[in-house]
Amino acid sequence: MVVQIALGSALMLVTILIGAVSALALEIGFLRGQPWLMREPQRLKLLLVVTVISIWVLGVVTLGVWMWTALFLTLGLFPTVEEAVYFALVVYTTLGLGDVLAPPDWRILSAMAAANGFLTFGLQTALLVEALRHVRLRQVEYRGR
Repeated sequence: MVVQIALGSALMLVTILIGAVSALALEIGFLRGQPWLMREPQRLKLLLVVTVISIWVLGVVTLGVWMWTALFLTLGLFPTVEEAVYFALVVYTTLGLGDVLAPPDWRILSAMAAANGFLTFGLQTALLVEALRHVRLRQVEYRGR
């Protein structure tokens, strides 16, 4: 049990750190592109922002799934990569189909993967909304000058 909590906690911290660093990089990119984002046509640029952030969120989530997959394979919990990826996707997205299960001795680690996915989706969604709000408010403010 202690090993599962230690491994799960470490991987959760790494995935959260990756999400935070990538969010910082995205913010720096938007700050550098701000003059361009403010000029007309603003709505098309807002669409571009939505697209870039959505791809970024997908990338962060995909990386998290692959990291959990690697851990599951390293521990020998699944015989194939496909089964490990499928399980990681189902758990990380908290879908929880239950058609593929981790060995009973590793249930705590599975639950930690689900908690990590839940937290990651929540944080990424909040960052997506905040980025869109920030860009749009700046656009409206710029147009009002």
